[in-house]
Amino acid sequence: WTQTLVGAWLQRRDVKQQTRTRAVFLPPWCRRIEGKKPMTDRPQVADTPSYDSTQEADRPVKPALWKGWRRRCPNCGEGAMFDGYLKVHDSCARCGEDLSPQKADDGPAYLTMLVVGHLMAPILHVVAFEWRPAPWVIATVFSIGCVALSLYLLPRIKGGIVAYQWAKRMNGFDARAQAAKKAA
Repeated sequence: WTQTLVGAWLQRRDVKQQTRTRAVFLPPWCRRIEGKKPMTDRPQVADTPSYDSTQEADRPVKPALWKGWRRRCPNCGEGAMFDGYLKVHDSCARCGEDLSPQKADDGPAYLTMLVVGHLMAPILHVVAFEWRPAPWVIATVFSIGCVALSLYLLPRIKGGIVAYQWAKRMNGFDARAQAAKKAA
């Protein structure tokens, strides 16, 4: 009895899956109705571009992130990425890789605050409730700790973000964008 019930359910499920078509996830009032154009600018399934085989593959991410963490060029790993504390060189002194398309913006600062906060908060909690030092001691020690950890992590996280952009060919790190830049 249960086998026939399960078999019937499986048959109904298979029929439903076969009749189902891939539709764009739009509300009903935005879908094509009897040949009318959709009320949205979102591309329909047939309008989406297929994979372009001429696109270059992504570069390896993990080695690039490690080179960025070390504040080195993501391409060769030898040249310095930064000119000073946080200013990125326009190009690598060793291999000549163009690093000017990077757009790290506020990402490194946000990630640094996130990491420092998640590292220091549990330590602060344990210190405050286990040893109960004076409030001025906690404020002094943890302020110095947060500033020191932030100053240590900020250039390394920025190097990682620039290296990730390079590895994924984001923001003009692809060959087509660099060729267009050289032609201009």
